[in-house]
Amino acid sequence: MLVLAGSSHPELAQQIAECLGVQLGKLSLGRFPDGEVSLRILESVRGQDIFVVQTIALDPDRYLMELLVIIDALKRASARSINAVIPYFGYCRQDRKNKPREPITAKLVADLLTSAGATHIVTMDLHAGQLEGFFNIPVDHIHGMPVLVNSLKELGLGENCVVVAPDVGSVKQARSYASALNADFAVVAKRRLSVTEVESSTLIGEVKGKVVLLADDMCSTGGTLVSAAKACQEKGASRIFAAVTHGLLLEGALSSIEESPIEALYMSNTIPYTDRLATSAKLKIQSVAPSFAHAIRCITSQEPLFLENTNNI
Repeated sequence: MLVLAGSSHPELAQQIAECLGVQLGKLSLGRFPDGEVSLRILESVRGQDIFVVQTIALDPDRYLMELLVIIDALKRASARSINAVIPYFGYCRQDRKNKPREPITAKLVADLLTSAGATHIVTMDLHAGQLEGFFNIPVDHIHGMPVLVNSLKELGLGENCVVVAPDVGSVKQARSYASALNADFAVVAKRRLSVTEVESSTLIGEVKGKVVLLADDMCSTGGTLVSAAKACQEKGASRIFAAVTHGLLLEGALSSIEESPIEALYMSNTIPYTDRLATSAKLKIQSVAPSFAHAIRCITSQEPLFLENTNNI
């Protein structure tokens, strides 16, 4: 077994390697003067099971191309298996045609990874579960909820907690949190005005005097979480927390959350924790490296993948 790291998230790759008790494999990854990817694997991979850790976020074009080039190099070097470990699967939003002449980009990326030579995909909390069906190779879809729930339990939310889905698309995720925390459940029905603007409408459920936990798979602009938090505050919620697996937190998102009723945002480290986030005391980052290390062990030992305290979602 050999674990390699692309340039998108070397910190998480190092944590995964430490959990496995192995050293990261050596590679030379750079750029030609015109910006094209330059790569060379610096050790033999013939006949080995290779795991390439690369999250496709923040600069998705660059990191996706890097991953494809690494996979191609491994295929041509006779690796026995090439496992793409993708903590955040980029280009996952367009998984169907909502309007005429739109692409299904998630399917395109799945085809690119398979054509490059990937034999197995390991990822976390896909934006839509049906994305697994876009691949003709095995996909291990693991979940960040158990890691975040362990931290949330330390808050002592108790029986006064209500888990709120900030939109209809996050209902399944939120129900899993509610089940794990033994909490009530509610939904905010939203109306999206644009890619960055969200207008909340109806809150379905009772939150008056309750501690609210907003649960979703990702936070990019913060619009969905912030509008849902305001809706819950207007309905009398006493305290408001949030939990997301993928904290993209694009420009402006952090300031929106800082000014919102959300007391703390719990999220995993599938996205690199860059300097732009270091000033916020509201962010609580939890590592998912043990979850990925567990999945890698199961793959190499050909054992079933069972994570403790995991609900099927």
